[in-house]
Amino acid sequence: MKSVSACLVALIIVQATLCTAGPTRTTLDVWPGKAPGETGPVAAEQAKTATQPDGTTVIASLTNVAKPTLTVCRPEAAKNTGVAVLVFPGGGYTHLAWDHEGEQVARWLNSIGVTAAVLKYRVPRREGTPKDAPPVQALMDAQRTISLVRSNAGGWGVDPQRIGVLGFSAGGHLAAWAATNGGRRAYEPVDAADQASCRPDFAVMIYPGGVVKRGTTELAAEIRVTPQTPPCFFAHAGDDRVSPENSVAMYLALKRAGVAAELHIYASGGHGFGLRPTGKPAATWPQRCEEWLRSTGVLVRRS
Repeated sequence: MKSVSACLVALIIVQATLCTAGPTRTTLDVWPGKAPGETGPVAAEQAKTATQPDGTTVIASLTNVAKPTLTVCRPEAAKNTGVAVLVFPGGGYTHLAWDHEGEQVARWLNSIGVTAAVLKYRVPRREGTPKDAPPVQALMDAQRTISLVRSNAGGWGVDPQRIGVLGFSAGGHLAAWAATNGGRRAYEPVDAADQASCRPDFAVMIYPGGVVKRGTTELAAEIRVTPQTPPCFFAHAGDDRVSPENSVAMYLALKRAGVAAELHIYASGGHGFGLRPTGKPAATWPQRCEEWLRSTGVLVRRS
């Protein structure tokens, strides 16, 4: 890998490689002006690139994100189910695993008829934000994009009542955070888009971290599971260094609250497997997730 500090180069690569399987792609700024919650200057955006076996160059990770964007990738019209999923790449709230937890996921979602909206949210943690809590700027970006997708649903061929979130690792925490705080917007509304709800209709968490308090099996304070929390899907490996107790604890809280949920704990797979075809059962989570979406009635074409 090599570091690329020029934002323009990064943007060109992202737009050239993101959701190439889909016929329609739109990239828009998350905020109409300065993003709320900024507490100090951020260094120039940086990207690390990697060369794929076929010789193509992709962005492996991004950091120093000061201007969040949302890239909306729509499936072929004949496949479109009307479902939309916001994708939150992981990276420990320090960087974004852009290719294998963003671009690849968008292409998979498009293949099953889902509009994918990949969020480039703000990282790393801003100076002056509390060290003992997740960075609220990421939640602001997530909630704002849920409202953006819902407010643009008609023009994007999306059902405003079938908008979900999907996150990996720290992005899984962000998905859980957004799913359990749909009635608590983390910022003051900035325009008409914020009149649309920021509550997702379902949530998918893949090897999420930070969902439980460190050293305990109790949910973190910001993960507020209630009967109003949307249905959730979890996939985690038992040998993950990020303990599967993160997924188990939230699943049990959902069960107690009467919220439908599905949990898969695989014997092995480690951390960060994304969509990689590892040959291990953990690599089958996309099929299980698709089955879950169909069984719940979310992933069906509606006239």
